[in-house]
Amino acid sequence: MAEEAGMFMVHQTVGSVLCCKCGIPMAPNAANMCVKCLRSEVDITEGLQKHVIIIHCPECDTYLQPPRTWIKAQLESKELLTFCVKRLKNLNTVRLVHAEFIWTEPHSKRIKVKLRVQKEVLNGAILEQSYTVEYVVQEQMCESCSRVQANPDQWVAAVQLRQHVSHRRTFFFLEQLILKHDAAVRAIRIKQMDQGIDFFFGNRSHAVKFVEFVGKVAPIKSRHDKQLVSHDSKSNNYNYKYTFSVEICPICREDLICLPSKVAVSLGNLGPLVICTKISNNIALLDPFTLRHCFLDADQYWRSSFKSLLSSRQLVEYIVLDVETISSEVNVGGSKYVLADAQVARVSDFGKNDTIFSVRTHLGHLLNPGDYALGYDLYRANSNDIELDKYKGLVIPDVILMKKSYEEKRQKKRGKPRAWKLKSLNMEVDDTTRGRVDEEKMNSEYEQFLRDLEENPDMRFNMSIYHNKEYQPSEMASVTDGEDLPSVPLEELLADLDLSDEEDGEDSMRE
Repeated sequence: MAEEAGMFMVHQTVGSVLCCKCGIPMAPNAANMCVKCLRSEVDITEGLQKHVIIIHCPECDTYLQPPRTWIKAQLESKELLTFCVKRLKNLNTVRLVHAEFIWTEPHSKRIKVKLRVQKEVLNGAILEQSYTVEYVVQEQMCESCSRVQANPDQWVAAVQLRQHVSHRRTFFFLEQLILKHDAAVRAIRIKQMDQGIDFFFGNRSHAVKFVEFVGKVAPIKSRHDKQLVSHDSKSNNYNYKYTFSVEICPICREDLICLPSKVAVSLGNLGPLVICTKISNNIALLDPFTLRHCFLDADQYWRSSFKSLLSSRQLVEYIVLDVETISSEVNVGGSKYVLADAQVARVSDFGKNDTIFSVRTHLGHLLNPGDYALGYDLYRANSNDIELDKYKGLVIPDVILMKKSYEEKRQKKRGKPRAWKLKSLNMEVDDTTRGRVDEEKMNSEYEQFLRDLEENPDMRFNMSIYHNKEYQPSEMASVTDGEDLPSVPLEELLADLDLSDEEDGEDSMRE
């Protein structure tokens, strides 16, 4: 402002002085020394550690934080940098400005960290200096890993996961959720049993955390027990083995259910014939004739538990002859449904009889004349259900359609690999179960699970699906396979990380 008004201003300049040691011009400071001379006189890193030994467990990839805490950290991660800085003694005598890793060979068992610190020296002058700390990594197994190496059966806590149904599709689904969230990463051993899976842990807290995870993704009830292993009377120490029994509700997706009268009344006279559309920590129930729906949590279900009237293994294929919508589209729990009247006939009856069924269905938005659908044949079903017999005067429909069928279009792609794949847990098969496992039945159920993933985007939401390297797309296949066949979009697929043993000595990822 003064220069614009034409006033004369005196520009202030910073004077320079000569260094009292070497005599070069420099900006004045409290010590009257240049930076080089000041560093030659004072070393602020004196007394700070330059070499530190850290303990690393090669089995679980953790580092020992004395006295007994083990911290999991990857190389050159923020967690490892924080761990390394905290291991330094007398670092509180200086001010830490910056810290970073210096690259070292991964197999050298050396970690180098470059630190930049500041400290007030002669007459209030602040000096900044960088130095390097070398950490020597010594391999030593932690207590849990050493216990496992000594005896793999020496577990502390076991989780027995069970579901009393005739198929394993629920466990295929849970397996993918566990892999996605690394819920069983602390498991010592995983064993496949007849009606479930056993998980063994080296620590009780790991088992409790795993049970809590299962309770967030499925309606369960659990109980636990403990058994005394040893007791030291002098130090008053007790060693227990803990067992957690977890039962998953026997209701599965696509099951037909006859609600008990008390449950139906509590849900606003829903049903009583309903279908299960989704299983999470809640059970989603839908009335296919009115599109009324409700959600049952685990406490509500186990308070008055009930079983399925018919399961997905009893579905029958029908052909749709005519469809007439009678309501607008309704959104129920993120899924769309349209009420419609349809005429269907069994595929197995073609050429034998002219039996046609008139049904009301919730699949009016999917079905068109000529399509195939899967449903429950109540016309010929022999259901000995106590709850169903209690409803006097209940008109039971001949057919309840569940979902659209793509079996005819899938025949063209039978035997061809998919463009995607799933990973699986490293499970052992129990010796008592090995003889009773039907491989053909297991493969059929797994194939049905893969088809459900293709048809239901909601099921793929919490899963990691990978590219299949063996898949080779063909131009002719896209023409002959049909465009309406559901599949997993390419944008949902992840690249499979495959590390060879020759490159880094680590185990390769398995499908």
